[in-house]
Amino acid sequence: MSHPNGFPPLPADLLFYASPSHPCSYLPGREAATLFADPQRLMSPELYSALSDYGFRRSGDYVYRPRCGSCQACLPCRIPVTQFQPDRSQRRVWKRNLDLTVQLMPPDTSGEYFELYQRYLRKRHDDGAMDADDREQYRRFLTSRWSDTWFVLFRAVQKLVAVAVVDQLNQGLSAVYTFYDPDEEQRSLGTMAVLWQIEQARRMGLPYLYLGYYIKESRKMAYKQHYRPLEVFQDGKWGLLHI
Repeated sequence: MSHPNGFPPLPADLLFYASPSHPCSYLPGREAATLFADPQRLMSPELYSALSDYGFRRSGDYVYRPRCGSCQACLPCRIPVTQFQPDRSQRRVWKRNLDLTVQLMPPDTSGEYFELYQRYLRKRHDDGAMDADDREQYRRFLTSRWSDTWFVLFRAVQKLVAVAVVDQLNQGLSAVYTFYDPDEEQRSLGTMAVLWQIEQARRMGLPYLYLGYYIKESRKMAYKQHYRPLEVFQDGKWGLLHI
């Protein structure tokens, strides 16, 4: 694989496997395919950090990237945190949530977190893609045996209102998933979680927050364009998204 923007090469013996075509979960009527880093290879935070610069993401233990034959709609994206400037709406969200306390914890599949995850899925994602009652699916999706992962807990007084699952990379943080109390919609907790991760990366001296994939035609994924500047990985290199 070529070296984007002069990044060090990936191990020469690292294998990749492409999935068969399957219906796209973001754009109806389109076919998708996925490229996986060898699941038999011993993964590490260091190797995953390198793969992140080539547009790969983690789901459980698996590291993947879209590789669709006729569609290039999924663009890996990241925020250069020292350049980020919140807009008026994002500043209001930050102020609205100044009462929250934040705690970093190791990954946990205990009852409190799982119950919030269940409520979130049932209210916000009731399309059947994820089984809200499947605790093992929840564990396999959010945690892995090798990643440097935190559960970031947001509480209003003692009430747990949001959990952001975050991976630490050598060059940044990676926003894996966020779930929150659907009854706290006025707080815009998804936005708050991203803003907090941007600030945390700054505090740690890490240059980027990786946000997964930007898909302009998908309502669920196009919101990422509101975090500016936003870099996307396209044609083998990272560059600013221009809209």
